[in-house]
Amino acid sequence: MSFTKSNNGRDKSGGRHAAPDSGAPTTIASIPLSDVEIPGEGSIGALVKDATTQVSTLVRAEVALAKAEVTGEVKKALQGSVFFILALTVLLFSSFYFFFFLAELFDQLWMSRWLAFLLVFLLMLFTAILFGLLGFLRVRKIRAPQKTIDSLKDAKLVLPGGAEHGPFDGKHASGALNS
Repeated sequence: MSFTKSNNGRDKSGGRHAAPDSGAPTTIASIPLSDVEIPGEGSIGALVKDATTQVSTLVRAEVALAKAEVTGEVKKALQGSVFFILALTVLLFSSFYFFFFLAELFDQLWMSRWLAFLLVFLLMLFTAILFGLLGFLRVRKIRAPQKTIDSLKDAKLVLPGGAEHGPFDGKHASGALNS
């Protein structure tokens, strides 16, 4: 399909384009909305190749998008965490004065100075042991990501060539990381 100014879309040489000296084309080319190939000519292999290429491109684009979003959020989190670390540092140095205040308060109220400082020390020691125990119990509850491991096992069996390596046992293939 072409739209021409004159001469049925043909220039003097018989072609469908304007003469080089005219400066403007005599035809307007149409852009097809689909491939020029006739449907039904593509083989199954070509269709699978196209689908694989498109899925690969889609996955790469999704990974790039996720990476860009996560990178931005991680930068924000790092900037925010710097302020939290600074606040905790100031609080840590301030706690030194609080414990001196507490010992002096005990000294003024009802006990001798050495006993007041000993009591504050024991209070601090008990608090440190308590928080250490709570941290240990929390860390001990950490488990391997079982859902991810199961998903990888299933994916390995579904993907081509996945079953030839044997079942997934959770160990590194080189044996270097196995304990």
